[in-house]
Amino acid sequence: MSLAAIAIGVFALVAALLFRPAADQANAAQGASPPSSADQAAAAARERRKITDDPMVPTNAPKAYDVTIVEYFDYQCPYCRKAQPVLAALLASDPKIRLVYRDWPMFGGASITAAKLALAAKHQGKYVAFHDALMQSTGKLDDKVIRAAADKAGVNWSRLQTDLKTHQADIDALLDRTSQQAAMMGLQGTPGFLIGPYLVPGGMDYANMKKAVAMVRANPTGDPAKEPKEQ
Repeated sequence: MSLAAIAIGVFALVAALLFRPAADQANAAQGASPPSSADQAAAAARERRKITDDPMVPTNAPKAYDVTIVEYFDYQCPYCRKAQPVLAALLASDPKIRLVYRDWPMFGGASITAAKLALAAKHQGKYVAFHDALMQSTGKLDDKVIRAAADKAGVNWSRLQTDLKTHQADIDALLDRTSQQAAMMGLQGTPGFLIGPYLVPGGMDYANMKKAVAMVRANPTGDPAKEPKEQ
């Protein structure tokens, strides 16, 4: 099966899940026509921006990027760890990709602790380095492994504790938003990738990641009419 066949157009998904039911109810009550495709497209774009452009979410954003990849991950997920070098290679080979990091801890208390500390590290400019160090760890996380990853990333541990306490409410709210968005899109586990308008659950190798990026550049809105036909 091709990537085009398994990818879900978030343009259609978000419009269907978040916009159409409420609009249909309102229109039915008023005897109005259902929303136009343009209205649905606008609603989908607004919802997607909530995912890609949340100011609290860490990003790796080069100038003049033209494709955005959002990754939903857990630091203890083995498939997320396998995806980390794939994404690193992709970013190194393509300077026009923005990566948006959506911490979605699903593997218990250590995952939650690691996610919160990583997000707190953003306030000293160390999120990406800490993220990479955590992804390169092996086995289950515990306090010792997390601290070793922080040291490897050059994180100031004392400041990290202060930032975690200062920004705890914002970090908790961000994790809640991410969890709600993942559920809305139907993700059932990590990793999950939103590549432009395409939602791809599960891990991806380098070749398919490159194909997905090419698909986005060829069809930025995910219009099904513009997708390549199955052979």
